[in-house]
Amino acid sequence: MRNFKEELLNYLQDFGGFEKRSMFGGTGIFINSAMYAIITDKALYLRGGDVLDEQLVTLGCEKFRHIKRSTTAVVNYYDITDIYHNNIEQCSVLVKESIALSITEKAYKSSDKSKRIRDLPNMRLTLERMVKKAGIPDVTSFISLGAVEVYRKVRQSQGKDLDVKLLWMFAGAIDGCHWTLLKDDQKQSLLQAID
Repeated sequence: MRNFKEELLNYLQDFGGFEKRSMFGGTGIFINSAMYAIITDKALYLRGGDVLDEQLVTLGCEKFRHIKRSTTAVVNYYDITDIYHNNIEQCSVLVKESIALSITEKAYKSSDKSKRIRDLPNMRLTLERMVKKAGIPDVTSFISLGAVEVYRKVRQSQGKDLDVKLLWMFAGAIDGCHWTLLKDDQKQSLLQAID
């Protein structure tokens, strides 16, 4: 006879191939690197989000509590064990919704839309503010304008006395590397482009 955890793993295979990792004292279930469930020896917890939170609360599902020494972490995963036992069709609908939400959220968090300018290499809050003041609102705009144009706009906004190192910092941010790793010929072509 299989244990409950094995039974749940078998059930979740119907929703696509998944990876599993130890998480919060249980087993985290991932599809496309997006975690959507936690399995323990006695329960199945499903990731909420968006309107799914309201549905799960209305169904009487309690949030997952991970007790670790002297602290308790409450995470956005809901106990759907009773639904699994009593209404497998409804459970399957909830699992599909959770998977879709988890994958969508993971994709968004990995995209440029969720990043802040200060999250790019070489950048920090003060530089992000400087760039935004120059009229460049987000990472997508920053990258599409390119280092030279960003530097021009910042120079126009801040005044002519900008350190040229800033140009290289912008180029490194766009290339995803520290500015000191830019090759000399790349630095020279950037300098020529701003003159």
